Amino acid sequence: MKTSDFDYHLPEELIANYPLDSRSSSRLLIHSENIEHKSFTDVTDYLTSGDLLVVNNTSVIPARVFGLKESGGAVEIMLERIMEDNKALVQLRSNRSIKIGAQIYLDSYKVECIDRQKNFYILQFDRPPIDVFNAIGHVPLPPYIKRSDEVIDKDRYATVYEDKDLQESVAAPTAGLHFDDELLEKIKKMGVSIASVNLNVGAGTFQPVKSENIEEHDIHSEYIEVSDEVIALVNKTKKLGNKVFAVGTTATRALETAFIKNSKSGYSGYTKLFIYPGFKFKAVDRLITNFHLPRSSLLMLVSAFIGYDNMKQIYKTAIDKKYRFLSYGDAMLLKKNDI
Repeated sequence: MKTSDFDYHLPEELIANYPLDSRSSSRLLIHSENIEHKSFTDVTDYLTSGDLLVVNNTSVIPARVFGLKESGGAVEIMLERIMEDNKALVQLRSNRSIKIGAQIYLDSYKVECIDRQKNFYILQFDRPPIDVFNAIGHVPLPPYIKRSDEVIDKDRYATVYEDKDLQESVAAPTAGLHFDDELLEKIKKMGVSIASVNLNVGAGTFQPVKSENIEEHDIHSEYIEVSDEVIALVNKTKKLGNKVFAVGTTATRALETAFIKNSKSGYSGYTKLFIYPGFKFKAVDRLITNFHLPRSSLLMLVSAFIGYDNMKQIYKTAIDKKYRFLSYGDAMLLKKNDI
């Protein structure tokens, strides 16, 4: 298939620039045999005792920092990944390209640009980079949200179940933003198990697929951790005839990577799993996800899960019904197409 097959016109007014007042008040498009329009709190109508809900419990780093070059010119730094030895892989935005060896001043901190890898730079810090980003960093809102971060984003561009010890992502697993503590407690009381995986979301998640032949796309790598216990829960759930619900494309990629590696035990390491039509899902039966950008790998994953024609129909319906799109937008609950 071609990348152009996954293009569509997204009206700018449908991009959600702010979260709703209540996390769980988002709309929920249901796709099973038919399309239904619900509220996100209605997700409980589609869960039954014995089902398994799998979330990504990663925590977001305040990964955007503003600094100055030695010349006084402005520099914007967007963290991609923290490396060993107080180094960080970053994107740099400046009027002129940054030279290797250049010093960058970040408030009272100073860093050195020591190398370049394609579109990324490596910065050397004199202390753990996470300390600097936590001290002066901004919430890394996605590029399609055309505003600066505000106080509300510190709370709402994060899930209620994030593990602060896993502060390693530079973008939120946004399907999880719809869950509040009250809804999660209701789900637990229904007899639904909730399990956590970890996938460190990188800024590459926002990059469009640039090659016209989708099979030639070099997808970004992301670190995942899926425990033996989670794999055992997935297998037990399926054996009993119940369903595995993945909250988001990140939880989906983590689970499916682990099952490709070994369906009997967990997996820790980097994944470059690119899911597009033709992929056979082994772990996930239902997918809760937001509406994604045109020409994105995430849209291709959705198409693989429910079928291309179904994906096209859902997105046309969502636009016609004026659903809110992208990170702060509404959600879908999708049934895997087993054909």
